[in-house]
Parts: sequence; C-alpha cells; structure tokens
Amino acid sequence: MTQDITKQLSLPPTQFNYFDGEQFAVMQRLCNMFASSDLVPDRYRVSDKNPEKKAVANCMIAIETAMRIGASPLMVMQNMDIIQGKPSWSSKFLIGTINTCGRFSQLKYKIENLGKVGKVEYLETKWVGGQKQTSKLTFDGTNVDNLQCIAYANEKGSDTVLESSEVSIKLAIQEGWYQKVGSKWPTMTKKMLMYRAASFWTNEHAPELSLGMKTVEEANDIEDIDFEDVSDRVKKEVKQHGNKKVVNMDEEPLTQTTDNNAATDKGNGAEAEQVNNQTSEKEEPGF
Repeated sequence: MTQDITKQLSLPPTQFNYFDGEQFAVMQRLCNMFASSDLVPDRYRVSDKNPEKKAVANCMIAIETAMRIGASPLMVMQNMDIIQGKPSWSSKFLIGTINTCGRFSQLKYKIENLGKVGKVEYLETKWVGGQKQTSKLTFDGTNVDNLQCIAYANEKGSDTVLESSEVSIKLAIQEGWYQKVGSKWPTMTKKMLMYRAASFWTNEHAPELSLGMKTVEEANDIEDIDFEDVSDRVKKEVKQHGNKKVVNMDEEPLTQTTDNNAATDKGNGAEAEQVNNQTSEKEEPGF
C-alpha cells in the first residue's frame, strides 16, 4: 500500500511534501479513509471525543512515519502509543521492524545468570514542597538473580556480530525500573530484559528504524512526574474559602459583649467629661 501511495505521489518512500497541494490532497483522502475505519485505535478514528480534524491529523502523521520506515500505516497506528505526550513504539513492533527490514539477520538474545544481585544502592527522586529532592536508598536483592541480556544480529553480507549494551537486573534496580510501582520487571523479567536489549540494539546500530523514539516499556520505566505549580489554584481556593468560619451558635458572643461594654464605658466617660466642661465654664475665676 505504501509503495502505491508513494508511486502516485512520485516520491521516494521516505519523503512527503506537506506544502504540495496535490500530494496533500491525496494524503488527506487516504487519512479520511483510515479515520472512518473501526480497525484503527481511538486517537485515529473520528468520534464524539475525537473530532474529524484531529483524527485526520493524527492519521497523516502516522502515515508519514510509516513511509519513513517502510512499514504498513495500519501497523504503525496499532503499535505507536503516546506516553506523556511523546510517541513511543511497541517493543514487539520494533523487533519485527528489525527482523523484516532486510538489512540484518534475525535479532537474537544471550541471557546469562551473573549470580545474586545483593544489596544495591540507588537514587530515588520525589517532589517535596514543590522542589525535587533526591535520596539514596538500598535495595535488598540477596534473593534476586542478576540476569544479564545482550541482543545481537549480523548485518547482511557480513560476519561481524553487532551486539547491544548489556542489560542486567542490577542495572534495572540502579535505574529505578525494577522497583517502580506497577513494574513488570519482577514478574516478566526475561521478557523485559529482551525488550530493553532490543531497544538498546536499535539505538546503537539502526536508530533510523526507530526514528529516535523510545519503546512503550522504556518510556514507562523512565517516566518522571513533572512538577506542577499549584500556587494559582491555592490562591483561588483561599479566596473562595479563606474567609469562611464555622460559628457555634450555642456559645456566648463574648467578643460582641465585650465590645458593647467598651462602647458603654466610652460613652459614660464622654458624658462625664462633658459635665465637667460645663461646670468649669460656669465657675468664675477669683471667687
């Protein structure tokens, strides 16, 4: 399908000119077809929550991405997720792209047990009072096997083995992936090792296949919670609720009584002063 489109656009499969009116019209018709299908994910399909303009725009970006890596547009839509506003690949899709690109042999993995992890120090970062604070913690991995995985493949026509950087459980702990809440590392250890090794291999030997994007699993592991400035929201809440006070009607209004007594005393003092002044005016000096 991609070859037919690019042939019609008279462009190589890695290029699309957004500023050419004819090419844009052809691409827009194709995007409208995908946006009307039930086979594409929600972000590419027209619905009440996803207006047509937004769905068509998402489809166009996905198709342009598919043209760049020579993949099926539908497969790109099915395997590209958005994590924290950034597009990310499914690890399975990335591995499949490597295996079918025709440049390399099948991606394989070497998994080795290096013994027990032991106690590992790692850094944990949290937001406290609007500031980022880092603390050093210790992970007790005395009963955890330190498995290490390396992904490797041969370039077609060459005997040179292309290997990824080592990925181990100890590394996952040091980076905070293993102990993160909801992490799949403790339960799907070998699969997570292979997924991460494949991502490392692609970044090191064929970054053009991933277009520089991380995998979904990688993005979830390194996802950080951004600081949220809530000062405006706090000011608004203070303005709305700050002057409200719960009053117990059973208690005596001590403050009001005291104020009234003070006012009465002040009034009496003023009257006494007025009488004294009048008396002084009536007295004649010298007699």
